[in-house]
Amino acid sequence: MALYTKAAEILLKVERQQGAVKTLVYDSKFGNIKQLFALVCETQKFAPILQEIIESTKLLKHTKLKMHLAKVLVFDLLMGQGLKCGGSWKALLMKHRSRLQAELARMKVKKKVSRNEDLLPSSVKELASDLLPRYVRVNTLKTTVEDAVDYLKRDGFSYLGEASKLDDLTLKAREFVKDLHLSELLVFPPKTDFHDHFLYKAGHIILQDKASCLPAFLLNVPPGSHVIDACAAPGNKTSHLAAIMKNRGKLFAFDMDAKRLATMSTLLLRAGVTCQQLAHQDFLKVDPHAKIYEGVEYILLDPSCSGSGMVCLQDCDSSPSADPHKDAARLSSLASFQLRCLNHGLSFPRLKRLVYSTCSVHCQENEEVVAACLQKNPAFRLVPLLSQWPERGLQPLTQCLRASITKTRTHGFFVAMLEKRHTADIITTSQPPVQIRDPEVAPHSPPEAALFEASLESEVTSAPANKKTKKRKRNKKKSIAVAET
Repeated sequence: MALYTKAAEILLKVERQQGAVKTLVYDSKFGNIKQLFALVCETQKFAPILQEIIESTKLLKHTKLKMHLAKVLVFDLLMGQGLKCGGSWKALLMKHRSRLQAELARMKVKKKVSRNEDLLPSSVKELASDLLPRYVRVNTLKTTVEDAVDYLKRDGFSYLGEASKLDDLTLKAREFVKDLHLSELLVFPPKTDFHDHFLYKAGHIILQDKASCLPAFLLNVPPGSHVIDACAAPGNKTSHLAAIMKNRGKLFAFDMDAKRLATMSTLLLRAGVTCQQLAHQDFLKVDPHAKIYEGVEYILLDPSCSGSGMVCLQDCDSSPSADPHKDAARLSSLASFQLRCLNHGLSFPRLKRLVYSTCSVHCQENEEVVAACLQKNPAFRLVPLLSQWPERGLQPLTQCLRASITKTRTHGFFVAMLEKRHTADIITTSQPPVQIRDPEVAPHSPPEAALFEASLESEVTSAPANKKTKKRKRNKKKSIAVAET
């Protein structure tokens, strides 16, 4: 019941322009964020149709429900995967189900369509999520790509071989290909549903967006290594790391949310992961010099972010935020947190490589965080990633990767890999702040990276340093006064 209450509350706030969908969903602290995303987005998409059904059947009068709550309940009953609640609400809706279904059927007959999506106006039909393929990662801890392909072919899917270009990912129903960049990734048409499929239930396949597979793939941890997944839940990247490690070595996974960690434990069990050590702990409070972590050489850091790259949010977040200053403050706070996590990760003494990733499109959370971190950590350098990848980090950090629905057919994403330099290559002199060229920023605007770097510098400047600066200024004034006399 909490799911529907929270979704109705967010829809009401969006209607009153009390915030953007992405901000409201993240700030809700709901246990299953993805489930809440989907319900809010899909209900908002079908809102006019749902309202017409509710008004035609006089549902509010018969049930005393509020409109926004009625919308989310009716959506799941008629267009979703069924009501996920019991009690009085389910009893109410089931009592009126026949009338609601009849009204939906009448609307389809009237418009001469057979699918729910065809009731939508043309401006709404082609949403970004409708262009996003269904990506399926084969879990090599339990099967092989070849065996998974053979099983799917026997199940009625048509295998078209390995893709060679992005256009090959445009597929018809029941067709699938092997991805052109990640060999363990299979690609299906948008919204192909595997939740009831044997391979999914048995943990042989993982439903994971291609961009989300990049961090573990690029970190490429050798079997037997000691690895940290710093902000691990819900666990798809953790299971991917374990598969690459072949379950050999130690995989330390941290998360601050106990419920998400419990869900993650179930996911890892289904995926056959055995090398993990889960900890309900803040990564920033983990001691890099503790004996248990002395062998850590690789870290995957995917910290909390704005989620602005998630296609679901792009689709349903059409209304501007009621308070842009609040959104800007939240973005600044996130970037500061991300930088602290990144600096902390690089402090592990035997670290060789760290992958930093976000599902954000904002330069402030991506290139600017990396640039500020490199200023503080001259012993590390950026590693150029996947030269054939079609979308790069903003200038001058083109070693990094970006992803988007238009250029890579994925959710919006950012990935950077930092590697420890050889001792002889470490830069000992101070480097000027990197200026990120954001194409969306006007040429005459102050460089955001420089401003961000300056603000970060001001946060970490120590009081003794300030006193020394003031003392030097006083001494300088005294010498000038002596010279003048």
